[in-house]
Amino acid sequence: MLLLYGFLLAIFIALLAYRARSLSKSGAFASIFLGTIIFGLGGIPWAVLLLTFFFTSTALSRAFKKRKQGLNEKYSKGDQRDAGQVFGNGGLAAAFVLVHYFYPESNISWIGFAASLAAVNADTWATELGVLNPTPPHMITNLRKRVEKGTSGGVSLVGTLASLAGSALIALLATLLVPTDSLITDHWSLFLPITLAGLAGSLFDSLLGATVQAMYFCPKDNKETEKHPLHTCGTETTHLRGWKWLTNDWVNFVCGGFGAVVAIVIR
Repeated sequence: MLLLYGFLLAIFIALLAYRARSLSKSGAFASIFLGTIIFGLGGIPWAVLLLTFFFTSTALSRAFKKRKQGLNEKYSKGDQRDAGQVFGNGGLAAAFVLVHYFYPESNISWIGFAASLAAVNADTWATELGVLNPTPPHMITNLRKRVEKGTSGGVSLVGTLASLAGSALIALLATLLVPTDSLITDHWSLFLPITLAGLAGSLFDSLLGATVQAMYFCPKDNKETEKHPLHTCGTETTHLRGWKWLTNDWVNFVCGGFGAVVAIVIR
């Protein structure tokens, strides 16, 4: 029955998001799958954290869509999340719900779940709000070097503060909504580790973007981009650097994993 209720709620949320053009068709099906696990096997606290990430990131994406119009040529995908993006951002969170289901006495599941979502939320907020920085960002591997806005691996003051705020929001909810069957007694001891872990995950995401994430080059527009095989202009892009298999979706997954590991270790 719990899975059935979770399935119905997941369908409702995915349908709303699909009609609002926040999810593609594949993204809607992926959301139903992950939502069934998280809503059905986790329950309200787990669902609240996931929905907070989804709705805030969607709202920010829409609010600053005009600011990002000139940057779409760099990003691998648009504002509609497909299955790869859904699994990249929420797949690990669903895995921690399964850990909780089979090992309810473990505290690692809630901490890892919250930290993974804090990391992807931090990264999303940094991406969406970083465009508000008045000056071009710095490359994380060389802070003296300025790069164009939207460049993978670029960091700025506004983006970093946004990342911290996005992580802190998830951490606050994780502190207030600790599941009743959890053995965690000092709830407020979660806030700082999860916040810092989320920020660390976001910065690690930028580091991967600057070093080993697959990046391509459009010879027509003379632009570095994540898009492949075709750029926005329709020109075929050529591999520039990084590991070809390490797409932005995988980077997001690693971002959440890094945040979870950091939180579990320092907690």
